[in-house]
Amino acid sequence: MLALTGEIRRWEPRRLRLRLFSTAAQIVTTARSRHLRLAAHWPWTDVITTALARLRTLPNPG
Repeated sequence: MLALTGEIRRWEPRRLRLRLFSTAAQIVTTARSRHLRLAAHWPWTDVITTALARLRTLPNPG
């Protein structure tokens, strides 16, 4: 919930699970890193990418 804003933040848990956790994506392993490759045609790809970007900007709690 820290990363979501606007109307998306008010989604019910069932709707949030359906839209965010059923995303078309692949986990790609290259060299020593793993990347999450989201499908460009998925309607909520921009929501997920902005949420992940906002989480990266949060300070490290530990």
